[in-house]
Amino acid sequence: MDSGYYAAFSGWLARSQALDLAAGNLANAGTAGYRAERDYFRSAILGPDALGSQLNTTVNAFGVLGGSRLDFGQGALTPTGNPLDLAVEGDGFFAIQTKQGIRYTRDGQFQRAQDGTLTTQAGEPVLDARQQPVSVPAGPIVVGADGAVSVNGAIAGKLTICAFGSPQNLAAEGANRYVPVDGAQPTAGTGAIHQGALETSNQDVIEGSLQLVLMQRQAEMMEKAVSMFSNDLDKTASEELPRVP
Repeated sequence: MDSGYYAAFSGWLARSQALDLAAGNLANAGTAGYRAERDYFRSAILGPDALGSQLNTTVNAFGVLGGSRLDFGQGALTPTGNPLDLAVEGDGFFAIQTKQGIRYTRDGQFQRAQDGTLTTQAGEPVLDARQQPVSVPAGPIVVGADGAVSVNGAIAGKLTICAFGSPQNLAAEGANRYVPVDGAQPTAGTGAIHQGALETSNQDVIEGSLQLVLMQRQAEMMEKAVSMFSNDLDKTASEELPRVP
């Protein structure tokens, strides 16, 4: 079969997957703490099949999407005036306890539960460096840049800021929750906490819209190429095969 068909089909598949990523990024452009996902491609020469396969296998797989990585770029900080809204500027994530285990987020829309525990909007406890819930007594709250929580002038606890170095060490779980992969362990983050503010998504709406249109057009072009090669193959099959003795 013509290798051009494989090339066009792999390009169509890659652009369709990139289109899904672009659509997801744009849909979450208004989600607090959202980290955009960026696509990357596998190298034909240095790909995982390059050393252990024949040349045609490697060449035919050249356009396959390698996957996606989180974009750790900073989102804009938006003041809210709510003392329980916290934003991280720089490196790091908040640690929260979920039903699935400890997860990490940049979404600092927190609240005080009836028992005084600092939680997410979904009621999940926010954790300190010992992976214990942070307890916040009643009274005026002040959160320092280092995560220290003070109530009525007395230290009540300290939020932990966890860093993971490479975007490859985290995978998205929902809109703005992240889980470590391949046994990655958090280290102390260097980011500063801003009280009374939230970090917006790091996906720009205008850029995301342009990217979505571009991916859609590229996917359409690859689809037309696949159709052209398919028609040529059908023509060859109908005209040439009957002549085979």
